[in-house]
Amino acid sequence: MDTKPTRTIDRRRFVQGAAALPVAGLLAARRGRAGVAAQGEPVRFGVSGPLSGNSAEYGRIWQRAMDLARDEINAAGGIAGRPLELAYEDTQSDPKQSVPVAQKFVGDAGILAELGDFASPASMAASPIYERGGLVQFGFTNSHPDFTKGGEHMFSTTLSQVQDAAFLAKTAFERVGKKQAVLYRNTDWGKITQGLYVSALEELGGEVVAVESYLENERDFRTLLTKVRDAQPEVVTLISYYTDGALLAQQAPQAGLTAKLVANGACNSPQFLELGGPATEGVVTTTVFFPGDPRPEAQAFVGAYRERYQLEPDSFGALAYDGVKILAWAAERGGFEREGIRQALAEGTDIPSVVYGPFRFAEDRRVENAAMVPIQVKGGAFAAFA
Repeated sequence: MDTKPTRTIDRRRFVQGAAALPVAGLLAARRGRAGVAAQGEPVRFGVSGPLSGNSAEYGRIWQRAMDLARDEINAAGGIAGRPLELAYEDTQSDPKQSVPVAQKFVGDAGILAELGDFASPASMAASPIYERGGLVQFGFTNSHPDFTKGGEHMFSTTLSQVQDAAFLAKTAFERVGKKQAVLYRNTDWGKITQGLYVSALEELGGEVVAVESYLENERDFRTLLTKVRDAQPEVVTLISYYTDGALLAQQAPQAGLTAKLVANGACNSPQFLELGGPATEGVVTTTVFFPGDPRPEAQAFVGAYRERYQLEPDSFGALAYDGVKILAWAAERGGFEREGIRQALAEGTDIPSVVYGPFRFAEDRRVENAAMVPIQVKGGAFAAFA
């Protein structure tokens, strides 16, 4: 895998190559001019994800965005005239549950591709089953560096932890502060991410004065935060999900910690703002998708999502929506066959995307030249980090 810093995608490609499938579907659905209704045998994708449990909010975000994408596709006439169906299976993002779901999907000849799971360990536990079954595993939130190494059928549209950590470290070092403490969720994801972050920060010349972990079900962080306060950092970086990240932000002032807060992109959720309240003001994070992106296809998606749900879409919603649209694109070009879908993804050169604009997959089956943008909480909402 190429671990060099990511390069920004040319902005002309974003606009001039506006993704025809997502925009056409959106406009047709919103204007009520859907044309001929989808008929014939349904095209079915399986979805493996956390619809309950500790990560259920991410699953709810996924389902809202995926349902929107499905309905737009069907309102516009389906995929080459065939209706799209999504088969949801709740795994709680647990490897013990993702494996039997993978077996179920692979054994169902009507399932042409799979989306998920949410956490990389859950996806990677199931990868051998998908690889043997010749079923594309589209892990659009799977950032573990080894996820796409599981076989030729593993694709991801999120940046790897190597890329993500390097960009976050560069943003924090250059624009927030050089003397830092790092708090991380004591999970496989948290351990790997903090290790990559600390290495990237030190390589830039930053000073790491404290590195502390916490349990994923922990709720009282005051003792931990007091210990971090005594190390006198300028910045505290949170390798957290939105739930624990919001609590850490709330409890930091109670522990007398006045350092600026930087958070991993997993905190880029409306729930982080809702749970953390005023304590999240000023927090800096990064994202692959920002609702303020002016590209036509991005704004069409944001407008449709707001209209349907009266909510602001985040990067998780955008990636989920994108995943359905991308697989629909691949299914049509791949002749509605599992291997055809894999081949369409591997060989496509202008794959439509509301997140990136037209793109192609690199040899590691991640988005070639993907880029992130820094954002900050301002006035209780995420805004560009100017």
